[in-house]
Amino acid sequence: MQLDLSFILTALQSILPALPMTFLIAFVPLLLGLLIGIVVALVRLSDWKISKVILNVYVSFYRGTPVILHIFLIYFGMPLIAEEWFDISLNGWPIVIFVIIALTLNAGAFLSEIIRSGIMSITNHQIDAALSLGMTTFQMYRRIILPQAFVAAIPNLTNILIAFLHSSSIAFLVSVKEITGAANIIASSNLKYLESFIAVGIVYWVVTILIEVLANQIEKKLTAHLRQGVVQA
Repeated sequence: MQLDLSFILTALQSILPALPMTFLIAFVPLLLGLLIGIVVALVRLSDWKISKVILNVYVSFYRGTPVILHIFLIYFGMPLIAEEWFDISLNGWPIVIFVIIALTLNAGAFLSEIIRSGIMSITNHQIDAALSLGMTTFQMYRRIILPQAFVAAIPNLTNILIAFLHSSSIAFLVSVKEITGAANIIASSNLKYLESFIAVGIVYWVVTILIEVLANQIEKKLTAHLRQGVVQA
């Protein structure tokens, strides 16, 4: 068997139109999961014992089981629950909606741990100072704690983003045509599997590098004041 280098370019041209679907599956769950993660992290740091137990189980389950299981549970289970409990049919829903819901719940669990660790890295002195200035708890979290927690969590958030970009490839198992699914179709049609998957690997690699460069620039900009040190008069 000979490697057909020209077909790699042909495969790239066929794969790239599916890139927006990959971005949709990778980035939308992270944005929605970030909102879930913030709420879950704050509740788990609170004194609400029953809520903490429930959310601990949620986080433990989603961190302890594979993503493909979450997709199958939502894809097969959600329509059944909607029909049995609420007499609502979800038969007309696009498959990608179920994938996004599954990945959002997964992202919420992982991001809650990242945000929680970021919040716990804030010293009590800053919390006491904020409260002594008359800030409410909401103002303290919005202006003091959460901004610093997010800056501290940028490396972990970048890793999660890259992981979700790669995990989006699982969606082709439920017939969502993202770039891995497109590569699989091209490979099956032309019997050039190696060239097709080299092409999709190049796409993942380039996008991953761009994410790392962008995250690095954002981190440098947000932490510039920490590197300046104390300016002598």
